[in-house]
Amino acid sequence: MSLAPDPSDNPALSQALRELDVILANAGVGVVFVKARTLVRCNQRYAEIFGFDSPEAAVGKSSHELYESEQDARGLGARAYPVLSTGETFRGEQLMRRQNGQLFWAHLTGRLINVDDPADGSIWIVDDISERKQADAALQDLHAEQQLIFDHAMVGIVFLRGRRVTRCNRAFEQLFGYEPGELDGQLSRAWYLSDEDWKAAGDACYEPLSRGDSFHAEMLLGRKDGTPIYCEVRSKAIDRSDLSRGSIWITQDITARKQAELELVQAKAQLEALVEQRTQQLSQTVAALELKVAEQQAAEARAERLALFDGLTGLPNRHLLADRASQAIDIARRNDEPLAVLFLDLDHFKNVNDSLGHRVGDSLLTQLAGRLRGAVREQDTVARMGGDEFVLVLPLTDIAGAAHLATKLMGLASAPFHVDQQELTVTPSMGIAMFPTDGDDFDTLCKCADAAMYRAKKDGRNAYRFFTSEMQAQSARALQLENALRRAQERNQLSLHYQPQFALDAQGESHIVGAEALLRWNHPELGWVSPAEFIPIAESSGLILPIGEWVLREALSQLRRWDAAGLPELTMAVNLSAVQFRHDDLPELVGRVLEEVGMPAERLELELTEGAAMDNPAVAITVMNELHARGVQLSIDDFGTGYSSLSYLKKFRVSKLKIDQSFVRDLTDDAEDRAIVDAVIRMASALGLETLAEGVETEGQLAFLRRQGCQSVQGYLFSRPLPAEAFAQFVLARTIPISAY
Repeated sequence: MSLAPDPSDNPALSQALRELDVILANAGVGVVFVKARTLVRCNQRYAEIFGFDSPEAAVGKSSHELYESEQDARGLGARAYPVLSTGETFRGEQLMRRQNGQLFWAHLTGRLINVDDPADGSIWIVDDISERKQADAALQDLHAEQQLIFDHAMVGIVFLRGRRVTRCNRAFEQLFGYEPGELDGQLSRAWYLSDEDWKAAGDACYEPLSRGDSFHAEMLLGRKDGTPIYCEVRSKAIDRSDLSRGSIWITQDITARKQAELELVQAKAQLEALVEQRTQQLSQTVAALELKVAEQQAAEARAERLALFDGLTGLPNRHLLADRASQAIDIARRNDEPLAVLFLDLDHFKNVNDSLGHRVGDSLLTQLAGRLRGAVREQDTVARMGGDEFVLVLPLTDIAGAAHLATKLMGLASAPFHVDQQELTVTPSMGIAMFPTDGDDFDTLCKCADAAMYRAKKDGRNAYRFFTSEMQAQSARALQLENALRRAQERNQLSLHYQPQFALDAQGESHIVGAEALLRWNHPELGWVSPAEFIPIAESSGLILPIGEWVLREALSQLRRWDAAGLPELTMAVNLSAVQFRHDDLPELVGRVLEEVGMPAERLELELTEGAAMDNPAVAITVMNELHARGVQLSIDDFGTGYSSLSYLKKFRVSKLKIDQSFVRDLTDDAEDRAIVDAVIRMASALGLETLAEGVETEGQLAFLRRQGCQSVQGYLFSRPLPAEAFAQFVLARTIPISAY
């Protein structure tokens, strides 16, 4: 008969065991009980780490199978046993082996169950630290590389904190005549000639360093033996928000250069004095010389223009193009923005020169250059590569935008040209390459665009082609959708679905308080087109403005119809795109539609994304203030997925933050998501804002949100987005508060 208590006889024990099982099942680390080098029991995480199909599959396995070799297993035992036998906890790192043979680094924490009887086994906690080990190794390599640069730099480098030396390289010590280590801990006063110079340098650098800018100056400093030397110094704060963390200074000896400049100034002064003495006698000679200088300067200006601009069309030539393109690509790379390179060549242009002469051909090219220049934006570059070849560099242009411009250029280049009472018609072939998909530098992109242009010629000319067939397919799809979208509204293909929004109260109940209007497009041939696909096209083509106005008017009209049908008084949430938000007459449009429909402004809630609000915060604040003054409610949609400055957030006239469904989805499993959601709710509460969680699909998610104080929710747990009639039936069936949720 077992003397162990039966859990069923002891409710407290039973509850404790169940809680222990839950803890083990959801622990973020592996936990295993080992007895006589055999796995007796483990949790799910342990099984996942070592590649077992389940915790049960690991039971009975020898713990030695989990090491790279038997020798490694015995080595760990030799290290661990002296610690465990004293009743202490052993901690260490060990290379382990998964079931598929893959090796990984693990952090092990072990302890004996009974110190007096080691045979009772031990408990081990295992954490996979492979990624951390790899990161540590990479960090060590980076530190080593930085140290090599620091030690072997040709300029003096010194780190100061509190104006004292914390570290400097040998070049800095040699520059000022100090022995290795002699400057450690010294005040920077050591290399200034006077206290006044030292104080003035501190005053001069404080303001730019505190702004986060670099400080750059030329200073007269002093070596250890008092010898003055001219130095060029550059400095930057380690952390502009905390100047106490110090600064870095890079110093270079420019004494020789300053001496040469001084000698040059002296020589110039002597020459000017000599010229002054002889001015009267040489006035005619000086006048002639001045004329010669002016002619030389004009010639140099012409030469510089010829070096950078095409002599025929005035467009940038290939040299200036390469420079501008490299700068545009650098900006696109830093900001993770799209960029397109378009290569244009006229079809059979040689026939024009051969039959009508180069003068006619040159005139045609000049007119074409003017058309191209007039078709692009200020930030775009149009260049002539030579002959009838033109290259366009188009920052902030995606595939759809490049295709749109190419179509426009096709029409411009194909329109008749008039030269000497002659009407000439030519056709273009164009190739398009996209950054960074087709290349990371201008030469590669130019080659890809050139290859795509030749593909256009091969396909029959008078066309454009993207470098890859996949991009060509995307472009065709985007153009197809844009063309179809232009007629979608008038053909009644657009509709609105409505997702209910529920308020949570302290009694554990919820009730419907509003609806979010969601745009849908059902095309007779294309079927249901995803908003994620057609909304960006609507924004880039400008169609979002008439469509957005229709959505606003239809949503408010539907709200009026629901009122008439006896539904409870609800609010209507309507999404605004960044294009709509930036439009000048948005507040007037909203006010006009509210008046036309006859709906109070407080029944309307406009949702805008963080990106739209932060694109131009000053303008956003003005627009929000105007909308708020009209009584319209504002909320920030998908909060947390973009970039928000709290200094602006508190100035925005918003009443609600919508927690994005990407954070809600894994609430019950992901501690980081729980922490983010909790932080957003607490921050909103501190700012006097409401919170609404999107994408609530499970009871566990709802329970967590309720505990943290989230005021309202929406998601599939309650309802999918519904057509207007189905939504009305849904609401009328739930006029009594729903305590089940």
